[in-house]
Amino acid sequence: MTPSKDISRLIEIMAALRAPKTGCPWDIEQDFSTIAPYTIEEAYEVADAIARGDLDDLRDELGDLLLQVVYHAQMAEEAGEFAFPDVVQAITTKMIRRHPHVFGDEEARSAGMAKGMWEKIKAEEKTEKRQARLARGLDPEDNGKGFLDSVPVALPALTRALKLQEKAARVGFDWSEAAPILDKIEEEIGELREALTKGETASIKDEFGDMLFAVVNLGRHLKLDSEAALSGTNEKFRSRFHYVEQALEKSGSTLDKAALAEMEALWQEAKTAK
Repeated sequence: MTPSKDISRLIEIMAALRAPKTGCPWDIEQDFSTIAPYTIEEAYEVADAIARGDLDDLRDELGDLLLQVVYHAQMAEEAGEFAFPDVVQAITTKMIRRHPHVFGDEEARSAGMAKGMWEKIKAEEKTEKRQARLARGLDPEDNGKGFLDSVPVALPALTRALKLQEKAARVGFDWSEAAPILDKIEEEIGELREALTKGETASIKDEFGDMLFAVVNLGRHLKLDSEAALSGTNEKFRSRFHYVEQALEKSGSTLDKAALAEMEALWQEAKTAK
């Protein structure tokens, strides 16, 4: 087996890894649910390479993510459901269908994407998907029957909170402005304080979640993406902590040896240094 730029070689490699008698024991024992966390992790690593502007890493991470697609397709083929070419056909069909102003006839291209066309196309796709699921004897509502059930459960919690709120807002279930949400956040903090006083673990977790959900709602009304805002704060924290670490190293100390007061002083210094 030799490396290749042809996607068929990657498919062959995956099939060999999953071969019952001659494949890799670890790869053979995996299923969709055990591989899913790796798929999510690889997507994050792609995003990380982009954020760092490292195109060498981006090339490698895109390969890792592509492997995840091939992995899932291989397992689906083994189950007699679909194969990698079906995945390619599905996405090419979707892209062509959703861009009639690019791939349609001359009249469609000259007209451009008409207002409401995107929603119309997606509605048609949903109808076809329901019919296909019914033909297979499956529940036509693949993501659940509720209005909010189409928001993926596997999304990061902050992002899913935002998506749930945005969708509920489409039918008018929303705050009219940001100010009252601050009152709601204070209310949730009060309930969290009460739960902490009682020491009820389940209640503490529940109230903490309510507080976070309200904070995400405030961010949405401020036109801020909570996930992006927190990512910025995470990086700021990392950078300042690294400053503390470097300063300690220069003074001949370490994080393990330094007292909290010393680290706090350097932290305040880091805030003005960067």
